[in-house]
Amino acid sequence: MNKLILAFALFISVLSFAQIEGKWKTIDDETGKAKSIVEIWKKSDGKYYGKISQLLIKPENANCVACKDDRKNKPLVGMEIIRGLKKDGDEFTGGTITDPKNGKSYKCTITKDGDKLNVRGYMGISLIGRTQTWHKVD
Repeated sequence: MNKLILAFALFISVLSFAQIEGKWKTIDDETGKAKSIVEIWKKSDGKYYGKISQLLIKPENANCVACKDDRKNKPLVGMEIIRGLKKDGDEFTGGTITDPKNGKSYKCTITKDGDKLNVRGYMGISLIGRTQTWHKVD
């Protein structure tokens, strides 16, 4: 019985370790300051998406004026910035992330490290890009 309980606890801890769902505080990789709260969830298509649920700094414009797709001139709060990530082992890949500051979308890879996410946006190959560390919000 003890082995069964231990196996179940280990299984649950492995499942929760790899999850990225929830709210995350974004930290600007250039300034080191908190920018927003992003909520990540899994849709019925099995892919992960994320939207800005709160702004922590006042932007120059509350809308994404630089966006070129369906997000053009849409409010930043509520904007879906992560689209179509799939779980691939310990990583979440295959989707995109949009930088509302410049309106550009990039390929995206997310890895979880405890209560932190390493969010990498890049063009072409992953070596050409930048990484932000996001922190779990309780």
